[in-house]
Amino acid sequence: MSAGTAPLVQPVVYPQGHMETRKEVKLDPDWMRIGVGSTLLTGSLLLLTGKRKAGLLVTAAGTALAMLDNNELVSEWWNALPTYLDHAQRMLDQVSSTVDDLTDKRDKIMALFSKR
Repeated sequence: MSAGTAPLVQPVVYPQGHMETRKEVKLDPDWMRIGVGSTLLTGSLLLLTGKRKAGLLVTAAGTALAMLDNNELVSEWWNALPTYLDHAQRMLDQVSSTVDDLTDKRDKIMALFSKR
């Protein structure tokens, strides 16, 4: 290269305060999440391979670990559960009354056709 030509690649200058090396980055794994994930994965693989009892047992253990890790969320769900059950009961009651009404109307229509 001659003295008058510019280089093809410009050098990149990084500020010294913002550089991180691999030694400075510390990874702190969340062992509870790793345990829950691996337990649930193992349980699902056991279920897929046909080992139902072992799969259910391992999956239940993974679920219990997840519940222990998120006990605040579980307590919120537990407190909200009666409200959801009341809504579900009301919906089932409405469905039941609708089915009873439809059955009565069907019987009346069938009675009209059977008279002729």
